[in-house]
Amino acid sequence: METEEFRVDLTRAVWRKSSRSGPNCDNCVEVAQLAGVVAVRDSKDPTGPALIFDPREWAAFVGGARVGGFVAS
Repeated sequence: METEEFRVDLTRAVWRKSSRSGPNCDNCVEVAQLAGVVAVRDSKDPTGPALIFDPREWAAFVGGARVGGFVAS
C-alpha cells in the first residue's frame, strides 16, 4: 500500500499544553492549530515528530476523550 506524504510547516506553530496539565508536567502533549490542520507533539521532544490531524479528526478524538474514549484489548 502506498501512502501519500505531505509536509506541514510547523516553524510558526504556537504550541499549548492542556489546561489540565500541571505546571511542572514534563510528560504532556502539546497542540497547535494551524491553517486547516491540528498538530500534536510530545512536550519532552519539541523538535521531534508531530502527528497531524484534520479538524474533523481532531474534534472526533477530543469528543471521544471527553466521554471516556475506549479501552483497547
